[in-house]
Amino acid sequence: MPVYNAHKQPIVDLSEGDSNFSPHRRQWIETAIDSVSEEWLARDAAVFLHQSLSTPCLNVLQTCQGSFIEDLQGRRYFDFHGNSAHQVGFAHPQVVAAIKNQLDSMAFCTRRYTNIAAIELAEKLAAITPESLGKVLFAPGGTTAVGMAMKLARAATGRFKTISMWNAFHGASLDAMSISGETMFRQDVGPLLTGTQHVPPAEPYRCIWHPSGECESCDLRCAAYIDYVLEKEGDVGAVIAEPVRNTAVNPPPPGYWQAVRKACDRHGALLVLDETAVCLGRTGSMFACQTFDVNPDILTIGKGIGGGMIPFAAMIARTDLDVAPEKGIGHYTHEKNPVAAAAGLATIDIIESQNLPQRAAELGAYALKRLCDMQNDHPLIGDVRGVGLVLGIDLVKDRSSKERAVAEADRLMYACLQGGLSFKTSQGSFIPLSPPLTIKRQELDDALDILESALTVVESGI
Repeated sequence: MPVYNAHKQPIVDLSEGDSNFSPHRRQWIETAIDSVSEEWLARDAAVFLHQSLSTPCLNVLQTCQGSFIEDLQGRRYFDFHGNSAHQVGFAHPQVVAAIKNQLDSMAFCTRRYTNIAAIELAEKLAAITPESLGKVLFAPGGTTAVGMAMKLARAATGRFKTISMWNAFHGASLDAMSISGETMFRQDVGPLLTGTQHVPPAEPYRCIWHPSGECESCDLRCAAYIDYVLEKEGDVGAVIAEPVRNTAVNPPPPGYWQAVRKACDRHGALLVLDETAVCLGRTGSMFACQTFDVNPDILTIGKGIGGGMIPFAAMIARTDLDVAPEKGIGHYTHEKNPVAAAAGLATIDIIESQNLPQRAAELGAYALKRLCDMQNDHPLIGDVRGVGLVLGIDLVKDRSSKERAVAEADRLMYACLQGGLSFKTSQGSFIPLSPPLTIKRQELDDALDILESALTVVESGI
């Protein structure tokens, strides 16, 4: 049963996002939303099942274009959340044209048949992922792709156990929730999958091994612990992890993934990297595993592969893991959706032709410098983290204790909305910032100006 606070509002876990029941949310609805939007929000709340993070909703949008979302009142906001699906921005004309063209020629492919768009996208993914990967399955979404990876790992190793990270998120289905480490999705849902072991993630700023964040002095104890659990369990089939946690932006210390890779090899476990949120150029390389110089056995991608328009994902596995022809690893109605495949091909073409990974690396370095400058001027910022255009700031009440500034983060989000910048909070006090890779330098500056002005407002207590 839900737990309620003194205001008779449900108490929700804030690890994955901001609360839709906070006082600042109520104030936003009362002061910033007009009667027309209020009516639509009421109709939405009346017909959709209520759940944390979404319903009741924040606002009503009428369009998403480029770097911006626009509400019914005509207000535009930079979208630095975008559900991590807007690598090429919203409604990119090349992706729109590819979808329209595919709809005119072939809108659906019944299962047991194939189509040219799906084949070409699979070939493309096999060509641009690490060399050892070469076998592809498509899925309707990232959660499903992770589930396929779990099934393939079981089939390939004969083992059902997994190791994954606390605070991780791999999807909202029961199997993905079992390996995820977010309280919001795991709590009070009943029995989850057995054999799903969890370990602490690599979080230098809030490290449980060295709270000072002195990674160099601990000999990668976070990776050594994975090796320890692999040894003690003895029959783990896969280590499943995000190369970098998108909503907490914790780039692991140097050598971490290499150590985990060696541990997996030593104990016969597969390394599955879930890049649903950080693939396709966002970290400064086409894939995050390339940024961190580690080759997984299985890679899952999603969100942006649909061009920010079509729900789509993929699992790409080592070619020698094609070992279960008699099983249904990814037996889905839309397993070779030609429209989604056309969107994926157009998206990759844009990313490659415009060299968006390099652009993400350059703009990310610039944005990181600006955020570090803000940290010098704003005591509310305890830490600045980023790799490519996966960025964020950790808000604290005190830099020595690192106590999370939860209320301040919530207030900052709404102050930024008032200024024209949209994002979500995470972990209660973390502000993840994920702009489209196509964002203009001036747009990036304008958005960061809004953030800095809002920080001043929050710190002043106005």
